[in-house]
Amino acid sequence: MTRFFLSQSKTSNKRNWRTREKEFTRQRDALSAARRELPMVKIEKEYVFDGPDGKETLADLFEGRSQLIVYHFMFGPGWEEGCKSCSYLADHFDGANWHLPHRDVTLVVVSRAPLSEFAPYKKRMG
Repeated sequence: MTRFFLSQSKTSNKRNWRTREKEFTRQRDALSAARRELPMVKIEKEYVFDGPDGKETLADLFEGRSQLIVYHFMFGPGWEEGCKSCSYLADHFDGANWHLPHRDVTLVVVSRAPLSEFAPYKKRMG
Protein backbone atom coordinates (compact mmCIF):
# COMPACT_ATOMS: atom_id res chain seq x y z
CA MET A 1 0.00 0.00 0.00
CA THR A 2 1.29 3.44 -0.94
CA ARG A 3 1.21 6.04 1.82
CA PHE A 4 1.25 9.75 1.21
CA PHE A 5 2.38 12.44 3.61
CA LEU A 6 1.92 16.17 3.33
CA SER A 7 5.00 18.28 3.63
CA GLN A 8 5.13 20.76 6.52
CA SER A 9 4.33 23.68 4.19
CA LYS A 10 1.31 21.88 2.72
CA THR A 11 0.07 20.96 6.20
CA SER A 12 0.24 24.54 7.43
CA ASN A 13 -1.38 25.74 4.19
CA LYS A 14 -4.20 23.25 4.79
CA ARG A 15 -4.60 24.55 8.35
CA ASN A 16 -4.75 28.09 6.98
CA TRP A 17 -7.52 27.11 4.57
CA ARG A 18 -9.45 25.34 7.34
CA THR A 19 -9.18 28.45 9.54
CA ARG A 20 -10.39 30.67 6.69
CA GLU A 21 -13.28 28.30 5.89
CA LYS A 22 -14.38 28.24 9.53
CA GLU A 23 -14.30 32.04 9.65
CA PHE A 24 -16.34 32.22 6.44
CA THR A 25 -18.88 29.79 7.92
CA ARG A 26 -19.20 31.94 11.04
CA GLN A 27 -19.68 35.07 8.92
CA ARG A 28 -22.29 33.34 6.73
CA ASP A 29 -24.13 32.09 9.83
CA ALA A 30 -24.13 35.61 11.30
CA LEU A 31 -25.42 37.09 8.04
CA SER A 32 -28.14 34.43 7.83
CA ALA A 33 -29.19 35.12 11.43
CA ALA A 34 -29.37 38.86 10.71
CA ARG A 35 -31.50 38.20 7.61
CA ARG A 36 -33.91 36.05 9.64
CA GLU A 37 -34.29 38.94 12.09
CA LEU A 38 -35.47 41.33 9.38
CA PRO A 39 -39.08 42.39 9.89
CA MET A 40 -41.80 40.90 7.73
CA VAL A 41 -43.07 43.28 5.10
CA LYS A 42 -46.63 43.34 3.85
CA ILE A 43 -46.84 42.86 0.10
CA GLU A 44 -49.15 45.61 -1.20
CA LYS A 45 -48.80 44.91 -4.91
CA GLU A 46 -51.21 42.41 -6.44
CA TYR A 47 -49.00 39.88 -8.22
CA VAL A 48 -50.84 37.63 -10.67
CA PHE A 49 -49.41 34.50 -12.25
CA ASP A 50 -50.62 32.28 -15.10
CA GLY A 51 -50.89 28.78 -13.71
CA PRO A 52 -52.15 25.47 -15.04
CA ASP A 53 -55.57 26.28 -13.53
CA GLY A 54 -55.70 29.88 -14.79
CA LYS A 55 -54.79 33.16 -13.09
CA GLU A 56 -53.47 32.90 -9.52
CA THR A 57 -52.44 35.60 -7.06
CA LEU A 58 -49.35 35.41 -4.91
CA ALA A 59 -51.59 34.51 -1.96
CA ASP A 60 -53.13 31.66 -4.01
CA LEU A 61 -49.69 30.16 -4.58
CA PHE A 62 -49.36 29.46 -0.85
CA GLU A 63 -52.27 26.96 -1.12
CA GLY A 64 -53.22 27.73 2.48
CA ARG A 65 -49.75 27.01 3.86
CA SER A 66 -47.62 29.45 5.84
CA GLN A 67 -44.44 29.17 3.74
CA LEU A 68 -43.73 29.44 0.03
CA ILE A 69 -40.62 28.43 -1.89
CA VAL A 70 -40.44 30.10 -5.30
CA TYR A 71 -37.94 28.59 -7.72
CA HIS A 72 -37.10 30.69 -10.77
CA PHE A 73 -36.71 28.26 -13.66
CA MET A 74 -34.71 30.05 -16.33
CA PHE A 75 -36.88 29.76 -19.42
CA GLY A 76 -37.36 33.00 -21.29
CA PRO A 77 -39.93 34.06 -23.86
CA GLY A 78 -39.11 32.52 -27.23
CA TRP A 79 -36.80 29.86 -25.80
CA GLU A 80 -37.19 26.29 -26.96
CA GLU A 81 -35.31 24.79 -24.02
CA GLY A 82 -34.81 25.71 -20.41
CA CYS A 83 -31.57 26.17 -18.54
CA LYS A 84 -29.73 22.84 -18.29
CA SER A 85 -29.05 23.27 -14.56
CA CYS A 86 -32.66 24.26 -13.87
CA SER A 87 -33.84 21.23 -15.86
CA TYR A 88 -31.57 18.94 -13.87
CA LEU A 89 -32.79 20.36 -10.57
CA ALA A 90 -36.42 20.15 -11.68
CA ASP A 91 -35.97 16.41 -12.17
CA HIS A 92 -35.73 16.19 -8.38
CA PHE A 93 -38.66 18.43 -7.35
CA ASP A 94 -41.14 15.58 -7.02
CA GLY A 95 -39.17 13.84 -4.29
CA ALA A 96 -38.81 17.00 -2.22
CA ASN A 97 -42.37 18.08 -2.91
CA TRP A 98 -43.61 14.88 -1.30
CA HIS A 99 -42.30 16.13 2.05
CA LEU A 100 -42.78 19.90 1.85
CA PRO A 101 -46.58 20.03 2.40
CA HIS A 102 -46.11 18.06 5.62
CA ARG A 103 -43.91 20.92 6.80
CA ASP A 104 -46.43 23.62 5.87
CA VAL A 105 -44.47 24.57 2.72
CA THR A 106 -45.61 24.98 -0.89
CA LEU A 107 -43.14 24.83 -3.77
CA VAL A 108 -43.88 26.72 -6.99
CA VAL A 109 -41.77 27.12 -10.10
CA VAL A 110 -41.90 30.33 -12.12
CA SER A 111 -40.34 31.46 -15.37
CA ARG A 112 -40.48 34.55 -17.55
CA ALA A 113 -41.90 32.66 -20.53
CA PRO A 114 -45.66 32.42 -20.96
CA LEU A 115 -47.13 29.15 -19.76
CA SER A 116 -48.16 28.36 -23.35
CA GLU A 117 -44.46 28.31 -24.31
CA PHE A 118 -43.26 26.52 -21.19
CA ALA A 119 -45.90 23.74 -21.13
CA PRO A 120 -44.59 21.85 -24.21
CA TYR A 121 -41.08 21.80 -22.71
CA LYS A 122 -42.40 20.56 -19.38
CA LYS A 123 -44.40 17.83 -21.17
CA ARG A 124 -41.38 16.78 -23.24
CA MET A 125 -39.11 16.63 -20.19
CA GLY A 126 -41.66 14.75 -18.08
